[in-house]
Amino acid sequence: MTINNINNANKPQIDGQKLAQQQTPSQTANANTAQAATQSTASRQDSVSLTTSAQQLTQVQKKSAEAPVNQEKVDKLKKAIADGEYKINPEVLAQKIAKLESQIFGNGI
Repeated sequence: MTINNINNANKPQIDGQKLAQQQTPSQTANANTAQAATQSTASRQDSVSLTTSAQQLTQVQKKSAEAPVNQEKVDKLKKAIADGEYKINPEVLAQKIAKLESQIFGNGI
């Protein structure tokens, strides 16, 4: 099948079959590459392994999600923070963080 050039009658006509033959090898190569990529992906199996620290952290998160929440205390703290009345003692905070890390990671402080 030939395609007539509509815009310029002086230009030669394009042969549709030759154009298709010229495009086919590159399209076939692209299809083969895609098929090979799919096959290599399908044959490979992914796996995940967590470190012991990550496993411990997951356990702590599960426990904290199950722990009861004292909503009255939470509301009281929110109000104190919003009013600028809540004061933080950095030494006590540091001790509590160290204790928590010791409990989570077992470093024994």
